[in-house]
Amino acid sequence: MFKSRKPLLPFIIVLFISLQVLAQDKKGEESMDDMWGDGHSVVDSNIREGRGKYFDQSNFGMFIHWGLFSDLAGKWNNKTYYGIGEWLMNPRVANIRPEDYMEVADDFNPTKFDAKAIAQLAKNSGMKYIIITSKHHEGFAMFDSDASDFNIVDATPFARDPMKELSAACRELGLGFGFYYSHYQDWTTPGAAGGPTQNADGSEATFKEYFYNKCKPQVKEICSNYGDIDFVWFDTPGGMPKEYVVELADMVRELQPNTMMSSRVGYGLGDYVTHGDMEVPPVNLDILWESCDTNNDSWSYAWYDNNFKSPKEILHRLISTVGRGGTYLFNVGPNGEGVVPKIGVQFLEQAGAWIKKYPQVIYGAGSSPWGHALPWGDVTTNENTLYLSVFDWPQDGKLYLPGLENEILSAEILGGKKAQKIKYNKKNNWIIFDVPYKKPDSPVAVIEVKLKNKPKVIGTHGIYPNIETTILTDFATVESAEKKSIRWMEKFGEWKKTTQVSNWGKNGVSEFEVNVLEPGYYYLELEYTGEDRLVWKTTTDEGIMVQNEQAATEKYESYPMGILEFKTPGHHNVSVSLVTRDHEESSLKSIKIKPIQ
Repeated sequence: MFKSRKPLLPFIIVLFISLQVLAQDKKGEESMDDMWGDGHSVVDSNIREGRGKYFDQSNFGMFIHWGLFSDLAGKWNNKTYYGIGEWLMNPRVANIRPEDYMEVADDFNPTKFDAKAIAQLAKNSGMKYIIITSKHHEGFAMFDSDASDFNIVDATPFARDPMKELSAACRELGLGFGFYYSHYQDWTTPGAAGGPTQNADGSEATFKEYFYNKCKPQVKEICSNYGDIDFVWFDTPGGMPKEYVVELADMVRELQPNTMMSSRVGYGLGDYVTHGDMEVPPVNLDILWESCDTNNDSWSYAWYDNNFKSPKEILHRLISTVGRGGTYLFNVGPNGEGVVPKIGVQFLEQAGAWIKKYPQVIYGAGSSPWGHALPWGDVTTNENTLYLSVFDWPQDGKLYLPGLENEILSAEILGGKKAQKIKYNKKNNWIIFDVPYKKPDSPVAVIEVKLKNKPKVIGTHGIYPNIETTILTDFATVESAEKKSIRWMEKFGEWKKTTQVSNWGKNGVSEFEVNVLEPGYYYLELEYTGEDRLVWKTTTDEGIMVQNEQAATEKYESYPMGILEFKTPGHHNVSVSLVTRDHEESSLKSIKIKPIQ
């Protein structure tokens, strides 16, 4: 992960150019991030109990990226372009001329597309709804459109409307259904963002022409020709003038009054917040929001991309999203024949089999009262009940839960023919469960803890006697240094995000609050990036100091600093500062404290 300022420069340039091209920023226009907003102004609190209830309680949906790019599969003129395949046409990837790209439709014939099979996959995977690309940035409509001949019915030998088939299949299986629509970018239509600047007759193309001749009519079609739809998922509003966004949103509201629009419609007009691609926030958010993620690296099918997320990883990211209070929208990319790759199908169905055993962990579940993940897994809730999803099962027969102040009525391991009761005791405001040495289920074990009252928790990060604790700088209090979130791409379109502390002043410090159960010695590691060698100092409120010099690289790495002692149990402060060299360029991502075993 490239984080320090000098090594990051080319990546920041790439990021800056990416956002410029996406948004076509001009002076005075807002960036996409500004237009998406922080979400707090986007969501009406009444929506959660109204049309947003289905979204709020489902917590898991299927995203589908499918288009002409699926047939190209990441290749153009026998050359492979690595990164997200749906951007293949873009000038920063294969730079394909619109007239050449449009010819791809002549051979697009996904004869193996089976709407019922895809809808059944979503259902088998535990998903409650499907959102599919009706038109991506390439401008090709995957539905029957009177507004443009560049659509799957009129321009391809397939000559069918797969959206009709998929929407019907979803209704048959009791799944929700919705459309993705790229409303600002359209790389094959004159006047649209990224599209040709001239019309066929040589006249100057305007965005207004694109909007009224194609964009608005097509949005009307998807809102009128497929029955009741649950979602309209607009994307990349960029520099789209507000009056057009308002006009689209008003039309959607009129035609589909119960549909939900994501925040990417722009200008705070959405019903829920969609975070950056592939991003699961580390802290709880008390708004309606989703994380959109994909099953491998690319969103659309790419011939080389078989880096599929395992069932365990899918569940981990799903439960983490629900634990933070959000909904997980997980993408699949059918190939040019209309088929979802076999590995992706298998892994999703394995995750779905687990969800079928533990639906209460996901559906209608509330966020974790700790406000963040725990070292062994995560927590979701239902009223007075906690569901502990344990990914890393303890090897010493002890599962620790810090800061829980409630009286426990019962604790049981779920998943067997009969729930297995477990014993527990309390020490220094920690709950210690006696659990079997063997993990009771795979890939995730679930413990149900029923409380006398609604959960009351001191959410401070615990220092565990039997497992490593990682504390991100998201949770640090910073003085004389800069804490900020950054995003970057490692391959084109594959977004990464983290929070870092950098630009250290002379007395710069990051302070973390921890809750120690067992006093004693612990190994300390710092995860950071920088140049050459760096000296870091870590101190505690008990006067303990660990100072050491270690190497630094342009990627985040964890380095051992030494042994940190906690003299007493309870709450303590751990402070990290940079002593010498590279004060501005060095970035701290996390601290890691682990027991000496």
